[in-house]
Amino acid sequence: MADVVNLRRARKRKAREIAAAEAADRRVAFGVSQVAREAAQNQRELAERRLAAHRLDPATDRADDGT
Repeated sequence: MADVVNLRRARKRKAREIAAAEAADRRVAFGVSQVAREAAQNQRELAERRLAAHRLDPATDRADDGT
């Protein structure tokens, strides 16, 4: 004898599977991989740290001017 199937749950499960497949297709077509996003983020953070390391402190600049 066949198992009893809750049709509402089956319908929702099928809709979720279709949505997941569509989302996967869209990620491939339009998205950037997570590895690439993290690499870009790390590169931006490194550039910001390098820039911050080379900044001059405004308080010491005025003292060196001799005014």
